[in-house]
Amino acid sequence: MNAHPQPEDGPDVAYHGDYPDFAAARADSTGYEDGVILERTRVALHKVLRGEAAYERDSVTFEKLELPYPLLALLLRVAAENLGRLSVLDFGGSLGSTYFLCRRFLGGLPHVEWSIVEQPAHVALGQREFANQTLRFYPTIQDCRKERSPKVLLLSGVLQCLPEPWAFLKEAASEGFDWIIFDRTPFIEGAKDRLTIERVAPRIYPASYPAWFFSRDRLADNLPTGWEIVAEFDALDRQLLDGVELTFKGLALRRTS
Repeated sequence: MNAHPQPEDGPDVAYHGDYPDFAAARADSTGYEDGVILERTRVALHKVLRGEAAYERDSVTFEKLELPYPLLALLLRVAAENLGRLSVLDFGGSLGSTYFLCRRFLGGLPHVEWSIVEQPAHVALGQREFANQTLRFYPTIQDCRKERSPKVLLLSGVLQCLPEPWAFLKEAASEGFDWIIFDRTPFIEGAKDRLTIERVAPRIYPASYPAWFFSRDRLADNLPTGWEIVAEFDALDRQLLDGVELTFKGLALRRTS
């Protein structure tokens, strides 16, 4: 979960602490597995599909469309390089939040595949209520690759939620993607990553989970071999950490070998 407009009665989310490891942070939080998160996301997305909301993000609906133009530009660039074909693997993509936000602007392409890899409960619900010819749900990257050949790995607001994010990135880079796109990812100045607890305001849903803030200085050290950064941009999210507002970032990595 990331930034939303800040209401008068306090922020939607708050970040606390500087934990020594993921296990310690996980023990001090509730995690993503709570069924209330999935149910509220399901309800919100159905409102979008019925035209009662413009889009959904982190189970919250919005009346006005706020498009991720840098992400759309990158996806259209990939499609242009592949004769108008676009195949995205959206890792941790919930029930299709980014897909439903972007779909009308990708509709002119001759072929679009949007594959989501998620937790088992998300996959089951997504397959039952939201899957279509374009949008499919899978439990693993490997399961997706049995049916599709995605060129793009999209990590939107998810890398900071993983127990070992840099190890995951290096492993994922070996899965045959041509592009890896980060969106809605928090970076900070300093020599090391910082592990916090993200606590969600109860008016959204009662939950808390570990959340990394990544050292911008160490980013180059953690890039997979054979990849380069070709674009960097500000994401939509704004959040407070230690009273200082941070702008989350997006990055586009392209395979060079």
